Amino acid sequence: MQDLEQAIREQAYHLWVAGGRRDGEADAHWLVAQREVLSASLGQIGRVTVDEANGPTASPDKKPVRKPKAVAKSKAKRRAA
Repeated sequence: MQDLEQAIREQAYHLWVAGGRRDGEADAHWLVAQREVLSASLGQIGRVTVDEANGPTASPDKKPVRKPKAVAKSKAKRRAA
């Protein structure tokens, strides 16, 4: 966990330097750095994109989530009736 915090700290520092070393923007730099580092870390596990209108979606290479069999059976019974 300390490695993750250190990576965020270093990225926030680089953002501060790139932004002209202005005071009062530490929180903003930290949040941007946190998002970048966590996105890079999670990107290695599985890709998720966020569409502002529809929310998070899995990448197209992942299979869609299947409904439990009990739900599928109950819908089939309703259709047959």
